[in-house]
Amino acid sequence: MDDAAADGRVPAPTVTGGPSLPRPARPPRDDAHRAADQLTADAARTSSARRLQTATTRPDLDGLATVAARLLGAASGRITLLADGPVVVGSHGPQPAAEAGAPGAALARTVCAQTAAAGRPLAIGDTRTDLRVAELPVVRAGDVGSYLGVPLATRDGRVVGAVCVFDREPRHWEPGAADLLQHVAGAATAELELAAAGEARAGATVAETAVESAGVGTFVLQVATGRVDWDDRTLALFGLRREELNDDVEVAFERIHPEDRVAARADLAVALATGGYTSSYRVLLPDGTVRWMEARGSVLDGGRPATERLVGTVLDVTAHHRVTGRIAQALEGMAVGYLAVDRGWRVAHANAAAERLCGTGRADLLGRSVVDLLGAGATDELTDLLRRALRTGEAVVELARPGSAPRWVEVRAVPEGEGLAVYLLETTARREAARATERASTRACLLAEVTAVFTGEADPDVAAQRFAELVVPALGDWCVVTLVDDDSPVNTPVRAVPRPADLRRGLRDVGHWHRDPARRPLVARYAEHRLADLTRHAFLWRALREGRPLRIPDATTAVSAVLAEDGTARRLLHELAPSCGLVLPLPGRGRTTGLLTVFQDAGRPPLDAEDVGTVVELAGRAGLALDSARLHRHQRRFAEELQRSLLTDPPAPAHADLAVRYVPSARTAQVGGDWYDAFEQPTGTVLVIGDVVGHDTRAATAMAQVRTVVRTLGAVGDDRPADVLARSDRVVASSQPDLTASALAVRLEDVPGEGTGTRLRWSSAGHPPAVVLGPEGTVDFLTAGEADLLLGVDPAAPRHDHVVDLPAGSTVLLYTDGLVERRDASLDEGFQALAQALADVHAQAPADLDALVDALLARTLPAEAADDVALLAVRLHPRA
Repeated sequence: MDDAAADGRVPAPTVTGGPSLPRPARPPRDDAHRAADQLTADAARTSSARRLQTATTRPDLDGLATVAARLLGAASGRITLLADGPVVVGSHGPQPAAEAGAPGAALARTVCAQTAAAGRPLAIGDTRTDLRVAELPVVRAGDVGSYLGVPLATRDGRVVGAVCVFDREPRHWEPGAADLLQHVAGAATAELELAAAGEARAGATVAETAVESAGVGTFVLQVATGRVDWDDRTLALFGLRREELNDDVEVAFERIHPEDRVAARADLAVALATGGYTSSYRVLLPDGTVRWMEARGSVLDGGRPATERLVGTVLDVTAHHRVTGRIAQALEGMAVGYLAVDRGWRVAHANAAAERLCGTGRADLLGRSVVDLLGAGATDELTDLLRRALRTGEAVVELARPGSAPRWVEVRAVPEGEGLAVYLLETTARREAARATERASTRACLLAEVTAVFTGEADPDVAAQRFAELVVPALGDWCVVTLVDDDSPVNTPVRAVPRPADLRRGLRDVGHWHRDPARRPLVARYAEHRLADLTRHAFLWRALREGRPLRIPDATTAVSAVLAEDGTARRLLHELAPSCGLVLPLPGRGRTTGLLTVFQDAGRPPLDAEDVGTVVELAGRAGLALDSARLHRHQRRFAEELQRSLLTDPPAPAHADLAVRYVPSARTAQVGGDWYDAFEQPTGTVLVIGDVVGHDTRAATAMAQVRTVVRTLGAVGDDRPADVLARSDRVVASSQPDLTASALAVRLEDVPGEGTGTRLRWSSAGHPPAVVLGPEGTVDFLTAGEADLLLGVDPAAPRHDHVVDLPAGSTVLLYTDGLVERRDASLDEGFQALAQALADVHAQAPADLDALVDALLARTLPAEAADDVALLAVRLHPRA
């Protein structure tokens, strides 16, 4: 042991450990190991440790071990005496079995032995990388990953053990941590010394104990005479010289602090009455120093009153009081509330934070039942918590505290001494933050779902119903969604306030929902009758006129007042009995697209400002989506009408029926480049179908030009289909050099020498092949090798005619690629699907050509076509 340790000074702790050091296979037996091996050989040290270890009444040091662990934020604490082997006299938290109770031969192989051998604090951040302890059993077992220990020494400087804290995982020990632990070690030494000294019952035993403890004073008080006999150590503790002593016990009371004298005399009176003496008081030394003393003893009668005497010991426990005061100061300064609770659940101590959290002064806290203090409607839950803590070591519960504002407190109970330590932590802010996060998440999800509903659903009525199901129950107990039709007078500027009959025109309650499935039919009936029963003062009209949300407190009474007295809606509203509500418009771009009415039932609080903000944002998104859908419908209708205006009705040839169809894309509001045409030549009827690349105004304009060129060049003469397409290609190339289009031209001719059949002469410019449905239901595609180039690719390229003779009753179908192209299938699969659909439709024997075409389109086109489709069908009759 070095000089610093011997004179009571605490040397700087040695901190080791780090992630960069490798784990040693077998550490060398360095100086630390050799010093640990010498512990067993130190007879004086072993004797002192054995004396403290074998006291009949050993103090309960678990509380000090708990204090040490909690002060330093460690999972475990331990106070160990090192005599013939390590003996744990105080502990807290999980303890490693590999070290506790190890035999004397293994003393040097314990971490506490390393601390005692060093004679100074030992701090190890990572035990696995420290050569002194890496191979010890507790380290190899993973029980001790980080360690902080200080020597436990008697007043004569003999190291008899160690006080330590440790965790399973590596950690960093803060500066000053060893100082805190040293104070706990001083308190532990004082408790052990007092326990050992208290074994003395007679003068000889007292003398032997005083010599052994070398820090405990002894005295003998003759009860009958008041004469006191002090040993030299007691004199020194009271700051007296023997020549100043007149053997009167009053001399001792003169040195006791004035504030403690009454209590000290009372302790002496209790001792004379009961036979056992215990007292704690302060002593004022001549130099003004104040020291705390702990006195213990027993009254021995000797067989008669005249020989009755009090034999006792005095120990300086100033260090213990200092660490106790420091602990109390630390507890007082904690932001966490602390209550010391005895076995009867009564509060024995409280800190300032506990006063604040409990809402009452400390004087009102002490002695009260902690169950009554914190229960507040959760008495059984709190009682179960305290019992569970005693049984399992720790228990936690979160309770609501009554008051004007809601407050939440986390109550954590752990065993401490003979009772419990109850820690209180206010969690109101944490709960509010969690609630805010949850509400923000819910809000984001709602906004995303509403956007998806209105952008993914073409039918506004279906979207409104799904919107109602999203609003309830997230923001209300039931709701009604109203849509404003395009031609409603609601969005028409007027000077006078419209009449209810005018306002109702173009309004439809199409969405409604209730969180209770049993009450949804009731809401549906209310929505059916509400608009008809609204008076001119209805909240719905005010929201439309003012363009802002309107709160409806006492909704049943308030809404009933603006409903027709004899109407069905008023009766249904009383059955629904809402407590409050909110009605707000769904704003579009300069117009109102609908309204949302949300109600809360009794027992649910009104929407707060944040909830109203969420509803307003939902309504804004729904309104914009509905307005966008309206604009899309208008644009699509305009594009479709424009497209159809560019396509004229076909002629009616004498020996064939013609049917034409144009189906615009469901996903675009733009005009396209698909077209069909039919005209007469001297030798037959010419049918043309084509598709200009693109889906915009430019493509539609180019389509009109190509169609005009083909019709003009084809109708003025008697050119074959290949010649018509070739001449058209050259003309278009001169006026539209960037245009590209596919086309298929077919001419219906008489078959030479035969009076019933029809000859088809065709030429294709990269267009999908025509399909022929025979009278018996056979399906064939008109192909003849590779198709010629698209129009606009190479005007000088040759073009070819192909011929096929068809019997009367055959049906020929010309179409654009939108009929067979699918994103999820190949073109070959599209042709096969078309052939199968045509055969199936023929098997159903449609009445005429129009019925056949409509049935075919119904079978082949998806609900939302991705591309425009133009179709021209001809059914051949006998030509005789």
